[in-house]
Amino acid sequence: MAAVHRDDAYANLVLPKMLRERGLRGRDAAFATELTYGTLRLTGTLDAIIAAAADRDMARIDPPVRDALRLGAYQLLRTRVAPHGAASTTVDLVRAVAPGAVGFANAVLRRVGEQDWDSWIDRLAPADGTDPVRRLALEHAHPAWIVRAIGDALRADVDETARALAADNEAPPVQLTARPGLVTAAELAEQVGGEVGRYSPYAVYLPGGAPGDIPAIRQGRAHVQDEGSQLVATALANAPVDGRDERWLDLCAGPGGKAGLLGAIAAQRGARLTAVEVTPHRAELVENATRNLPVTVVTADGRDVGAIEELPEQGFDRVLVDAPCTGLGALRRRPESRWRRQPTDLPPLTGLQRELLGAAIRAVRPGGVVAYVTCSPHLVETDVGVTEACRRSEHPVDLLDARALLPGDVPDLGGGPSVQLWPHRHGTDAMFLAVLRRGE
Repeated sequence: MAAVHRDDAYANLVLPKMLRERGLRGRDAAFATELTYGTLRLTGTLDAIIAAAADRDMARIDPPVRDALRLGAYQLLRTRVAPHGAASTTVDLVRAVAPGAVGFANAVLRRVGEQDWDSWIDRLAPADGTDPVRRLALEHAHPAWIVRAIGDALRADVDETARALAADNEAPPVQLTARPGLVTAAELAEQVGGEVGRYSPYAVYLPGGAPGDIPAIRQGRAHVQDEGSQLVATALANAPVDGRDERWLDLCAGPGGKAGLLGAIAAQRGARLTAVEVTPHRAELVENATRNLPVTVVTADGRDVGAIEELPEQGFDRVLVDAPCTGLGALRRRPESRWRRQPTDLPPLTGLQRELLGAAIRAVRPGGVVAYVTCSPHLVETDVGVTEACRRSEHPVDLLDARALLPGDVPDLGGGPSVQLWPHRHGTDAMFLAVLRRGE
């Protein structure tokens, strides 16, 4: 918690290392993970409750004490830990980090425990319909601006917005990609004791354990990847193109998951993939993820298509733009990210997204296709961005019906032509997909 709040660390990176260093395994490791991830996900609402119980702004509470109180409040309100156990261990923690605040912490925790979670939400945001955004924000622990963004994408359906927010608070399953031509999903599922995915022909749901211990992953025959990412990459591969189909491009390839899947599909078709990544260390990750596949990794800015030495004279046949975005579609995977993102992050990101899509349209040949993907349902990063990029394009483009390009029978895709996947509908990250064909 201190590493996340003090050092801007990512919990999914630092926690496993801490568990190993301290020798925590089994139930102890699972409990530590639940406390950490759960507290980080619900930080905004926990802070509102603690501030009310303490009758002071959270900014006036020392950071170590804040973190301890968050852990204590989470145990009191969201777990089956006995109240006296949650309170006493939290007070002991405060005694270790700030001895002078023991009495204060004890009093705050006592007040927090006087009401359950739902009662606190009713107190802080009455369910009278006067402020539904604040109610949803507190009940499901999301910043209000994210609640509005998700609500806008769901056509202001309050009930479905609540389901989407609730899904962000559920720990996602680990999903694997069986690389075509190297292992089938059925074979991989049998090897790992998992289950074949519902929609992607390459998906396997892992029941538990460390993915890094799986031989197929160590051997490059499979990799960890959300099923939504598999679906959008497969849709690009499924899109019909006019004429040749030999040269593919991934314009923002790091860290390499989609490049790995596309590279495996390309190998089966006698095609080659050029994977562009602007950051050297991420380009190295792409190299590792695509080893032994027909993939050439280029370290360059995807917006500068002319600098790509691998650019075919006639242009690429298929282009993927997996654009940098707010990541609002993967909040369930990054417990602290919802509190780090701000509305001010949008303008530079949306500008970059439109520039990248414009570069992709320039890089694809007439008759070729472009898949524009974001892991965000925010409308300015999805449909609005695609519409604006198409309007500004110097080349004619047509939007294809992306629904027809997805493998399997994926339900609840709306009216098209773009696709928005959702955790609460599809069990995937909230991936957005638009597919464009360049005209002459």
